[in-house]
Amino acid sequence: MELPVKGPVSGSRRVRYGIETKNLSYKICGGPDELSGVCCCGTPKRPPKFILKEVNCEARHGEITAIAGPSGAGKTTLLETLAGKISPRKVSGQVLVNGWAMDAKRFKRISGYVTQDDALFPLLTVEETLMYSALLRLKDGKKEAAVRVKKLMKELGLDHVAGSRIGGGSNRGISGGERRRVSIGVDLVHDPAVILIDEATSGLDSASALHVVSLLRTMVVSHGKTIVLTIHQPGFRILELFDRIVLLANGFVMHNGSLNLLEERLRFSGHFLPPHVNVLEFAIDVIESLSTIQTSDTPSNRNILEEKDLEENKDEYHQMLKSEYSRNGRFEEVLILGQRFCSNIFRTKQLFATRVIQALVAGFVLGTIFLKVGNEQGRVALQARIGFFAFSLTFLLSSTTEGLPIFLQEKRILMNETSRGAYRVSSYVIANTLVFLPFLLMVGLLYTTPVYWLVGLRREINGFLYFCLVVWMVLLMSNSFVACFSALVPNFIMGNSVIAGLMGSFFLFSGYFISKENIPSYWIFMHYLSLFKYPFECFMVNEYGGEQGRTRCVTFEEGQCTLNANGFLGQQRLKESQKWSNLIVMLGFIIGYRVLSFIILWCRCYKTRS
Repeated sequence: MELPVKGPVSGSRRVRYGIETKNLSYKICGGPDELSGVCCCGTPKRPPKFILKEVNCEARHGEITAIAGPSGAGKTTLLETLAGKISPRKVSGQVLVNGWAMDAKRFKRISGYVTQDDALFPLLTVEETLMYSALLRLKDGKKEAAVRVKKLMKELGLDHVAGSRIGGGSNRGISGGERRRVSIGVDLVHDPAVILIDEATSGLDSASALHVVSLLRTMVVSHGKTIVLTIHQPGFRILELFDRIVLLANGFVMHNGSLNLLEERLRFSGHFLPPHVNVLEFAIDVIESLSTIQTSDTPSNRNILEEKDLEENKDEYHQMLKSEYSRNGRFEEVLILGQRFCSNIFRTKQLFATRVIQALVAGFVLGTIFLKVGNEQGRVALQARIGFFAFSLTFLLSSTTEGLPIFLQEKRILMNETSRGAYRVSSYVIANTLVFLPFLLMVGLLYTTPVYWLVGLRREINGFLYFCLVVWMVLLMSNSFVACFSALVPNFIMGNSVIAGLMGSFFLFSGYFISKENIPSYWIFMHYLSLFKYPFECFMVNEYGGEQGRTRCVTFEEGQCTLNANGFLGQQRLKESQKWSNLIVMLGFIIGYRVLSFIILWCRCYKTRS
């Protein structure tokens, strides 16, 4: 492979950005006190731990700056600080962009940050992944976004896999190197002048790693971008593509300059580089013997032309800081995210095909088990109908927990995308809710259509439509409940345990297993929070209420009617008005859990690193 050479930047004039740090320090609390359990940062017992200490370094435009060092040296922390992901309130010192203090929020307009983990939707194709990113981050329209994506795929060498799915886990997809290039492409669609990449070659073989860095070198040469990346044990050919090395050890800068200068420093310190040995790896091996220095390759030695260029860019960056952060409107964000949700749902067999088949099969099977029990009269038939209502709700409320892995995967991607300023968290929650409305309505109809008529419940179209409405609301309640707790829990195991435990509690305190009067007063709040209680009462009122409830007999003794349907509802302390008031409560649960989901996600996405 012919490698791009270092040299002057070609292309048209565009704003270029240089980043500097001055006396940058970042520390975390040493831990809680053993006796009190209270964090005592700064005390003799628990002194603070410095992740970065008095860091002075720079990244110039038209160059690739590599941050290297042993594990725990502070590479990722320094990169996150340069990207504005760590709040300035948490660090001391300065981060300057073209001489001005960094405004982290607006800096995202001209930068792209690529995380170490590839957070991508496995069922979307390469082109779709880049296209959705372009639509969310560009305001030029779909045609312009498509042109940008086509050009970007060509630059990244992804043309041949444009229609291939990303894949991941058990799903076969593109290779690791291609997936890494897609992750980089997601943050290049808005053509950022500054690119920051965490562990650019992590997990890649030598050929793929070289290909990735070569592409970055091409972007530097062609477009004059500022690229900063962290890297672990690069090979000879990759090292040759770097303009500047920032070598860290225990949070200190041990070297800030070119690779040739690093080699000279090693010789000056008495270290002789063995033949065929990587300079950077050798420097890391002997890093303890190097003193903390600021090399002569500093901003003060820039040539006059570069200083003039930086002064011009400084003024343009200052004007950019004064402008408002522009992005898509909320309606456009919801529309784009909704389209992406639909693509993922229809391609997720576990969520779409399985749910559809499950609802249809369960409706027929349950209908044949309780076949025509609604046509029968007497206490046995009454108990059978009540048992049918209880089991239906158990099935409906428990079936949506299978969406938990999907929500957890989306949460990880959401946090990455919102940190880039791609869209609002509220737009994500609204789009997610709107997409599930018709999907769960379809699932509800597939269940209720066979089961309602096979069981032989109240044979009126109004009763059937109301039953369908209640089932739909139950599915939406359960879906919102799972969405809320998936935002709260860290993984599937804990999420499944919490959701299963709470669902079991809802069944227990619903009033079906133990009456409201027998529930202890200190547990009565669980009765009113139960997702089981309100739809169960709706089913009962729908079946035994109304005008026909006055003439419908539910129990007999010696051929005489001893209790009509309305009387039965009275015994259960249920009123006709609860048919609609309970629906309002269920709607409140749906909205409430979605609002809680939004609050939790918002806090997770926007809280600063502690």
